This record gives sequence, C-alpha cells and structure tokens, in this order.
Amino acid sequence: MLRAPIDGLELEYEVRGAGEPVVLIHAGVVAGFFAPLMEEPALVGQYRVVRHHRAGYAGSDRVEGPLPFSVQAAHCRALMSRLGIGRAHLVGHSSGACIALQMAVDTPDAVASLALLEPARPAPQTPLHRQMVETVLLPALEQHRAGDPEAAVDTFMSGVCGADYGAPLEAAVPGAHAQAVADADTFFGQELPAVMEWSLDHDAAAGIAAPALIVRGSDSEPVFRERQDLLLEWLPDAEPFVLEGATHLLQIQQPNALARALADFFGRHRSQGGPKRIWDPLPPSG
Repeated sequence: MLRAPIDGLELEYEVRGAGEPVVLIHAGVVAGFFAPLMEEPALVGQYRVVRHHRAGYAGSDRVEGPLPFSVQAAHCRALMSRLGIGRAHLVGHSSGACIALQMAVDTPDAVASLALLEPARPAPQTPLHRQMVETVLLPALEQHRAGDPEAAVDTFMSGVCGADYGAPLEAAVPGAHAQAVADADTFFGQELPAVMEWSLDHDAAAGIAAPALIVRGSDSEPVFRERQDLLLEWLPDAEPFVLEGATHLLQIQQPNALARALADFFGRHRSQGGPKRIWDPLPPSG
C-alpha cells in the first residue's frame, strides 16, 4: 500500500480503477475488511476505488489519546483532497459507516452518496443495543484490560459476526486475525469509546441530502435490522438492501453480490458523467 501524510500522521492507502471516486471506510478490528471489494470488477471496472487503513490500524500511524469519529472523518476528507477527490461515493462498514455519516454532516459537498453497511451505532441506546453492549462489548473490553487481546478480539467478533467468523475471514483476508490482535489497543482503547460516545440524532440525519443505501446481511444480528429501519425512517433519501447469505461479515462472505449492488446504486446516483454499467445488475432485494 502507499502512504500519505495526513494531519501530522501517515495513513496507508490503495487506489484501483478509474472513473467516479468511491471511498471505502473500514470497520473496526479488521483493517483489511474491504480488501475483497478491491478485487471486484463491478467496482474497479468502472470506478476509482480508494481504501485506506484508518489511524492506528495495520501500517498507518497510531495516535495518542481519544480518536473521535469527527477527527477520523476529517482524516478521510484530507486523504480525498490529497488524491484530488472533491466528491465521492462513500462506503462505510460498521464504525466506518458512522464515520461516513459524520462526513455527510460535516462536509456534505464532499459526499455524492452513502452506502452504509450495518452501522455500529446510528442513534442513542435501544434495548437491542444495550444487549449487545452487555453481552459482547463489555466482556471483550474486560478481556482486553486483563491483558488478553486475542480473547477480546474473539469475543467481539463472535458476538457481532457469528461464532464461525474465523474461517471465511482468514480465507478472504489472510492474516486478518493476527493483525486484529496487533491492533487491539486501537480498537478497544480508542474505537469502542468513540462508538459509545457518537450518535446521530433525527435532526442531523434529516439534514443529510445525499442518497443512501442502507445494507444489512440476511443472517445478521437483530440489532442491525433495527438500525437499518431507523436510518430508512430518518434519512430523507434512503433505500434498503438485504445481502443474502451474509452476517456482519458482508463483503467477506458475499463480495461479488455486494459489489454489484453498490455499483448499481452508484450508477443511479452519478455525481459526474461516467461510463455505462458493464455488469448485470442484481434483482431488487429486501
């Protein structure tokens, strides 16, 4: 991957393809979550696709102290500017979706559209959210504090992605688990506090004009259906998509189907002129 100086630190990034820009903002834990999409012709065949490792992940520089999503949104916007991208389609997964939403609030002119893949926390606590916190997040945090990052990563990933997450993740992103353990201080020390502090209220969501695709996996935990329903209600221009055969691992389990759905959505919301679609679109879903 290449490296770019951004606001006093360096971030790793990768660019493939040509055309309208698409910027991928990865979830917490696994820096390489979006690597499979970089291999999908439906995206890189007609879009300029950018992914980066956020601060503290993989080879990107770490920072000390809190790292709120507003700062990470600014990092992403600065990287776009450095690459000559004024406006892009944003794809955010989990906490990355929260960062994409924050960008849409802070710098709306930079956002052509939003694809939000199972956001980590789009609203104040609900019973399902509290259940996730109590049964997954807090136990994982305790394991990390006790000096067992490997157990902490496994507790979190099992609770959010399903107990059998390991094999498909390693097949799609070799070395992902080892890198997640290496990045555990970033995730448990900075990312989870940022998730718990961040929220999007109804008024802020109502001000987001960018069209949005709200994606969830057909086999994901019920909390993600709740978050999809809420964003469909709150965002002025939003549509749903259910990725069949997927949990929160989404692009790990079904990269081709997701890439085609994203490309179809971007093709219907072009911010500049662009080439015609070069793949067969998916039928409507959920």
